Amino acid sequence: MTNPMDDAVVSMEQVGGRTLRTAAWRLDMPSDHLPILFFNGIGANIEAVAPLAAALPERGFIMFDMPGTGESPDPLVPYNPFTMSWTASQLLAKYGLDQVDVMGVSWGGAMAQHFALQHPARTRRLTLIATTAGMLMVPGNPAALTKMADPRRYVDPEFMAKHFQTLYGGMVESPGEDHKASHISRLKPPSPRGYLYQLMCMLGWTSLPALPFMNKETLIMMGGDDQVVPLINGKILKAMIPNSRLVTFAGGGHLFLLTHTDESLVAIREFLDAPETTKETRRMAMA
Repeated sequence: MTNPMDDAVVSMEQVGGRTLRTAAWRLDMPSDHLPILFFNGIGANIEAVAPLAAALPERGFIMFDMPGTGESPDPLVPYNPFTMSWTASQLLAKYGLDQVDVMGVSWGGAMAQHFALQHPARTRRLTLIATTAGMLMVPGNPAALTKMADPRRYVDPEFMAKHFQTLYGGMVESPGEDHKASHISRLKPPSPRGYLYQLMCMLGWTSLPALPFMNKETLIMMGGDDQVVPLINGKILKAMIPNSRLVTFAGGGHLFLLTHTDESLVAIREFLDAPETTKETRRMAMA
């Protein structure tokens, strides 16, 4: 099995007063598609989502380890969605990227929403995966939430293996595939400060009042068996974002990108490759 990081250009970038470990795929490759800027889940390192970047070879792809996660140094001071969105925009400028398709999973889905609202000129389309509108959300299974907040899931492989089904749900193995083992093998533990600051970043934050003004075409992808972010949260996002669509993966847990990879890729490509819609075409579709 090939390593999805083999084709990545990994570097330590100085942006916004921070040092961020950054991975870029195919940014120097001619393409008819915009690159994807990806925001990862809480505590997760680049390698956790590298298979997705490798599975979209026709597109450029860029993501970074949040401060104190993966191999990015610890943050000196706390940050918030505004400052990290600004930092991400500075990173795009450093790579000469004027506009991207923005994507985020779980915690990173909240960051993706904030980035699109704060930097609309840099955002073409928005893909939200297993995420919520922030603090105003319908909580998941308490057993899953308490274990999700426990950093031992990154530090202790036995803890992660034991509670994997509770944490992520829907992890039915395909023949010949061990999603659990491959996912665990790619994880690197965040530092205690890095994990704490990520938790603090979204305290009190919600996108809900701003979502009716989100003018980006948006794809919302949710797992039907997600124990961490129940499906109802995706329905709330769909109801609040004017030009959005919701795709649900039956039996999919919080990591349906792993268990429902082919279906996920089809949904992402169909959305990103679809012709641009205008206000007139949207009006006619609603008529």
